[in-house]
Amino acid sequence: MTSNSLDHITKPKIFNALVLILAFSSGFIIMSVELLGGRILAPYFGSSIYVWGSIITIFMASLAIGYLLGGRLSLTNPNLKQYGLFYLGAAVTLLPIVFMGDQMMDAVFLRIEDPRYGSLVASVFLFTLPSITLGLIAPYSVRLLVTDAKESGAIAGGLFFVSTIGSALGTLATSFYFILWFDINEILITMICFLVLSCIAAFLGDYYLVSEETD
Repeated sequence: MTSNSLDHITKPKIFNALVLILAFSSGFIIMSVELLGGRILAPYFGSSIYVWGSIITIFMASLAIGYLLGGRLSLTNPNLKQYGLFYLGAAVTLLPIVFMGDQMMDAVFLRIEDPRYGSLVASVFLFTLPSITLGLIAPYSVRLLVTDAKESGAIAGGLFFVSTIGSALGTLATSFYFILWFDINEILITMICFLVLSCIAAFLGDYYLVSEETD
């Protein structure tokens, strides 16, 4: 038995718990990064409604693309290894914000000083790839959890409930506490490390399931 598909593997309760915890964490990180986006762009473009409009637009559009791609990827051999790679991909795509964010915004600001279009272009460069990658997670999570088509609606509802609660807590934790206690890069690096740990957890879950089925 390989880890190419989980369709024919009996999934223990710990499997569902793992997927729900990881989906919760992705929702948390999505909103946390979105809130940090305002602080990242503020020194260059201010914190007006134009800036927040740009950030929200890019996040929503990118997540929409991620949801579409994640749904399509889930149709063929859904497995925890591929799921874990989404978290690793999100971690990698967040790295440029930490190490190249200022250089990117300098380049944009020198060419586009208008806060409306400058913030929009900067948001595209900084947040598109991480948002798309994080958007892959929700629809793929649903596919991992569904074993009976009759239960798909209830499972999807429960999954999006957990993910949205994660987003709400990510919003509160970041805006009320993290941004006051830590530097922006410290928060981002912590999130990157957590995403890598999430990838490892998914890989270990895949190994456990396959070894249990083999035994």
